[in-house]
Amino acid sequence: MPTTKFLSTRIQEIRPSGIRKIFDLACQFPDGLDLSIGNPDFDVPEPIKNEAIFQIKNGFNQYVSTRGIDDLRQVIIKHLESRKVNFEDILITSGTTGALYLAMLAIISPGDEILMADPYFVAYANVIIMCGGIPKIINTYPDFKLREDAILSQITSKTKAILINNPGNPTGFVYSTEELKLVAEIADKHGLHVVSDEVYDKFVYVNEPFVSMGNITTDAVVMSGFSKSTGMTGWRLGYVSGTKEMIDAMATFQQYSYVCANSVTQKAAVLAFDVDMSEYVKKYKARRDFVYSALKDQFNIIKPEGAFYIFPEAPGGDAEAFINKAIEHKVFIIPGNVFSERNTHFRISYAVNDEKLQKAVDVLKKISN
Repeated sequence: MPTTKFLSTRIQEIRPSGIRKIFDLACQFPDGLDLSIGNPDFDVPEPIKNEAIFQIKNGFNQYVSTRGIDDLRQVIIKHLESRKVNFEDILITSGTTGALYLAMLAIISPGDEILMADPYFVAYANVIIMCGGIPKIINTYPDFKLREDAILSQITSKTKAILINNPGNPTGFVYSTEELKLVAEIADKHGLHVVSDEVYDKFVYVNEPFVSMGNITTDAVVMSGFSKSTGMTGWRLGYVSGTKEMIDAMATFQQYSYVCANSVTQKAAVLAFDVDMSEYVKKYKARRDFVYSALKDQFNIIKPEGAFYIFPEAPGGDAEAFINKAIEHKVFIIPGNVFSERNTHFRISYAVNDEKLQKAVDVLKKISN
């Protein structure tokens, strides 16, 4: 009889993606109204696609430097400098989630605690666990703001970092300069790293310019990428800036994991900052306004200021019951417990065409009564 082979204890702590669960269900209903996944509904701009094709045909298909090709590095450095982001070095990564994984590997020793604002992006807690850490939540309900007492109450001798998402997924919340300064001051006082996921930084609908954590402090780990801003979700390309010590550590881990980010994607992304995406941002802002206006009288909602999500409270505070009712009407949305320790809210992605969004909103209003 063969010896029983056990999987790691780590896998027992990982939750399969609740987003993918709903998305997979939605795929079974081609006539359904899928508001589940954060995939921009615009294609990669033609100049970027054409450049990728050109590079493939001209043989740019081999390994490149772990840190990224110089052409793209220089474009990103210029972009960060224009925004007055503090950094010493950058690393090109396999998506923003790849940057998160490398950052957690560089920061976490077994048993270390990482604070993260709740609600949080679905990958955060699981990546922390994968790297041997312990996720601890900072409660931001009911208005999704960061508060000093909520952060300080979670800090222990094992705390290593504060992880934030700005603009936020699933809430669409954009932190104020005062909130970012609060995080930076607490981190400095307690000797903590600050890691800021800013992949939605192009999708900001408030009047004032977006403030990066890298504008506030000199040693933040700031992550972004091209998935959301230019529709390159399947191309898996991101970047991260920080201190030389941090970037060196992350580059070492990248050598033995991803090796390097996709070579062709990097070449094509050199053009990304030259493509005007303002019309798409304007369109998403209009969709944000439509969804909020349509639902605000029947749902308790904080109006999002960025990204392309809205996070209403479910009727009676029971997201599971409401999600099941929505699925019966072939509307696919994500329950709050995918992103939170609570299951009181649900996430809508309005990265879908206007006709589908209108129909889905009508259904949600109808079943909320």
